[in-house]
Amino acid sequence: MHGSRSRAELAHRTGMSRASLSRLSRDLVDLGFVTEGEAQARPGRGRPSETLRVRADAAQFAGFKLTGDALYAAVVDLSATVIDTVEHPLPSREIDDVVDLIGRVLEEMKPAHPRISAVGVCLAGDVVGAEGHRRIVGSHFLGWENVPLADLVRARTGLATEIGNDVQSLTAAHHWFGAGKGASSLALIGLGAGIGAGLVVGDEPIRGAHGHPGKVGHLRVSDEGPTCDRGHVGCVSAFVTIPAVERAVEGLPFEEILRRASEGDEDCSVVVGAALRALGVVIANLVSIVDIEKVIITGEGLPIAAASPELLHAAVAEALDPAAEAPPIDLHPFQFADYAWAAAVSAVRLVL
Repeated sequence: MHGSRSRAELAHRTGMSRASLSRLSRDLVDLGFVTEGEAQARPGRGRPSETLRVRADAAQFAGFKLTGDALYAAVVDLSATVIDTVEHPLPSREIDDVVDLIGRVLEEMKPAHPRISAVGVCLAGDVVGAEGHRRIVGSHFLGWENVPLADLVRARTGLATEIGNDVQSLTAAHHWFGAGKGASSLALIGLGAGIGAGLVVGDEPIRGAHGHPGKVGHLRVSDEGPTCDRGHVGCVSAFVTIPAVERAVEGLPFEEILRRASEGDEDCSVVVGAALRALGVVIANLVSIVDIEKVIITGEGLPIAAASPELLHAAVAEALDPAAEAPPIDLHPFQFADYAWAAAVSAVRLVL
């Protein structure tokens, strides 16, 4: 819930019956999460709708994003507003060390944020299992396989814990509170060291049968061209990720390649153009298959998409099914704490 909404609107958005939602509303009021607002007149006959107002300060939630070498943490309130962030290097990639670091960071944050009531963790990897008991099937960057991370973090912190893939968590968070709010279907593309996509269809995030939807990185773009780090020739990951761009112009960092491309350097322009065309194929495929309302592109590799929005839109149009309609593309500003924010939002969903 966000801001002030009538019970009728919440019943429509959640699919709950009015009676069930009324019971839930009373429970949330009793817990102090929401307060009853003023009655609002409805068109036609019938009783005025009662509004519910979220008490943003009633609870706080901690979110953690794990990379291969760092932990990013954020604390949010019930309105998903970030009220604190911190960053720590990982002491190692050993599971016990990482779980202990999460616990220690949480303990350091609690004096300033005593109402932290649940924890969320996200990372690049495949996640399966029931809500609150999800486990990591595999994480390439951390070298983990079959890790019951939710149970381990809950045992260390004593708090309900949700685990998610980073791009999937960011997609759900933006759908609920961020750039995708109000859209019943959307795709979020996370672009950086890799590329992944999250999908929302009919207001529901798609989790997939095996915990890894949105695997767009190895879609074939060309029968020729560079090879990705998994040995595939001409796939999306061979063109559009930060490592792929840097491999294509040996000896230059990512930012310098983009700068030179913007100044007309031929070699760098070719590389950036190929990356944008590959990204256009990803967007076109998602739109053609799902008929989504909106596309959000974010991540540390966002400058690739921002290098030439015109070329990106042209690439989408070229690859799009003729009967499909291209949705708006939102190039959303990014910082690594966004993933920690998304993990914290997943913890909010454990409570509400």
